Amino acid sequence: MSKRISHAELAKHNTADNAWLVISGDVYDVSKFAMLHPGGERPLHEYAGKDATEVFYGLHMHQVLEKFGPRLLVGRLEGAEEKNEENTVPGLDKISKVPYGEPMAFQGFTSPYFNESHHRFRKAVREFLHEHVRPEAEEGELDNTPPSKEVFKKMGEFGLLAARIGPGDALKYANSLPGGVTPEEFDYFHEGIAHEEMGRLGCPGFADGLGSGLVIGLPPVVNFGSEEMKAKVCTEVLSGEKRICLAITEPYAGSDVANITTTAAKMPDGSYVVNGEKKWITGGNEADYFTTAVRTGGKGMGGISLLLIERSEGLSTKRIKTSYSTAAGTAYITFENVKVPAKNLIGFENGGFFLIMANFNHERWMICAYLMSSIRAAVEQTMLWCNQRKAFGKNLLSQPVVRIKIANMIAQVEAISHWYEAITHQMCTMPYDEQTVKLSSPTSLLKYQVTRAAHDICDDAVQLFGGRAITQTGMGKYIERFQKTYKFGAILGGSEEIMADLGVRLAIKEMPKNARL
Repeated sequence: MSKRISHAELAKHNTADNAWLVISGDVYDVSKFAMLHPGGERPLHEYAGKDATEVFYGLHMHQVLEKFGPRLLVGRLEGAEEKNEENTVPGLDKISKVPYGEPMAFQGFTSPYFNESHHRFRKAVREFLHEHVRPEAEEGELDNTPPSKEVFKKMGEFGLLAARIGPGDALKYANSLPGGVTPEEFDYFHEGIAHEEMGRLGCPGFADGLGSGLVIGLPPVVNFGSEEMKAKVCTEVLSGEKRICLAITEPYAGSDVANITTTAAKMPDGSYVVNGEKKWITGGNEADYFTTAVRTGGKGMGGISLLLIERSEGLSTKRIKTSYSTAAGTAYITFENVKVPAKNLIGFENGGFFLIMANFNHERWMICAYLMSSIRAAVEQTMLWCNQRKAFGKNLLSQPVVRIKIANMIAQVEAISHWYEAITHQMCTMPYDEQTVKLSSPTSLLKYQVTRAAHDICDDAVQLFGGRAITQTGMGKYIERFQKTYKFGAILGGSEEIMADLGVRLAIKEMPKNARL
């Protein structure tokens, strides 16, 4: 139990040299801290000997108190109730109780999709990321340092890397899964939670460096690679020892995959010599393996193959500076006479285009899960801000115009969330080849709608946060990161326009011939 400080005792400490103040019932000695305060000494001196709770939370995130509070704490104010779950601000490792701050199933509503194992899994992943990843992520996001090998190995040991690949063969390379979930229990909803929790870190560049390349680069190996290839690569990558990325996009071809120009000339011994360039490859700068689209035949989709290329002589990578932190490892890759063994062919020669298309469904679904979590976090952050921020004598939530904006944000995130859950349920009930055919249209349209919702929700969040939404530090830092990066989802994995058109074109193919008004 904290030492109790009387009101009379508090009042004595009201000078610049002897300044105590109260925040949420706790008494802090800020006498020496005042000179280090980024906002200057005056605000602290002004509230010396007084309760500063309201003004503190009008200017700071609770994380500031978590960081500096313990070393400044004197005791608890007389008359303040003992701390409990109801009057203590929950940490970022806790399931949020802010309305709509989590999917409905995780805020006390029933769900046909989620069971106890999913709750256990989310709790374990969130706590793990908060303890073992967030400190490095916050630093890396700001100073552009990519994720360390140590953090990758921790994720490998925890089973988080394998969990992000989904149900199936990859799980046998994991010693365990988060939350004690068994491989038999594990489904696409568990995988989706793993992606969501990465998005919830609020460090978009660093989070992409944590394994977005793995999520899209390893599945072709798992689903179409030889047993020898899988045993070697999955063991190394899912343990965190090595990293992998997907190298499709080129300076000359993005969504137009059928027209890639990187070539793989076949040698008499069956091996290949690769020449060409790839651009905007997430995780490429730190990757050891590159799942690469190459041209082994004639023009068009019928001449494309997939090769697993190891970092070796002739392969060079250069970091690309994009809107978010270069901790993502986004790379420009050059292949100059890179020799690749015949055994590194994934699938069969000139059959790579169809493997790429099959892989796209999972990639686009993953982008939806990741981006939806970022969207929902933006809604939660905005709700918290508008509850704390006062203008014209009352908090922002008291303003009808603010509530209209928040209503729009909530409505959009809930709509896409439920569509996402419906598609994920179909993934859980269909074999991989059936998913590839039946879910291409709804997944493409879901991605289109998620990225449109991100645009609208980000716009409202920025307007409500004001200047803080364009400031890299402070109360709006997560919104600032979101507004700089949400468009990545509208471009990576297929642009919005391509997604919209593809989704409708695939649907048209299923139109009954006798359909009439």
